[in-house]
Amino acid sequence: MNFLKKLLGKKPTVYVVSGLPRSGTSMMMKMLEAGGFETLTDGIREANVDNPKGYYEFERVKKLPEGDTAWLDDAAGKGVKIISALLLHLPTGYRYRVLFMRRKMPEILASQKKMLVRRGAAPDKISDTEMAAHFTAHLKQVYEWLDGQRHVAYLDVDYNALLVAPEPELHKVAAFLDCPLDIERMATVVDPALYRQRQ
Repeated sequence: MNFLKKLLGKKPTVYVVSGLPRSGTSMMMKMLEAGGFETLTDGIREANVDNPKGYYEFERVKKLPEGDTAWLDDAAGKGVKIISALLLHLPTGYRYRVLFMRRKMPEILASQKKMLVRRGAAPDKISDTEMAAHFTAHLKQVYEWLDGQRHVAYLDVDYNALLVAPEPELHKVAAFLDCPLDIERMATVVDPALYRQRQ
């Protein structure tokens, strides 16, 4: 099927969940799964205290900078989690529809710091001010790339709004993906007990 699409000049579509670290990408992947949308994951990275409900990752995504893109044929028509730092390595042979998770920066920084502490790393090696500046510059670069790609469409998804009133955001997601999704089941994924870095 993918071969025929390429032969006919129609690029297959890969549905991407992206964002900064700790921005809610795993939650969105679980929501898509709950809503009936097929996802590409391998279960290699197991759930832990930082992501008790799983990471929903596909390890080969991390090899995009090395040119490993053959797996994208398997991702066509599915949702796959790709952190924002790797988006710029996506090849042009496909169309992409990107759900880009946005979360309040102080919450991202706090969540990142907690995760580093649990891993035994030094959380204060880089100050919050420096990290926020780094993330802000990175987001600027990512959005410039997204806006400059004809084969890429994206939707900003408000993580904080999802936790308070998920249905309106999820209806936007369904409309963007142009796919019937079980919004009620997706909304049940929200677990207030896991919202541990409120701002």
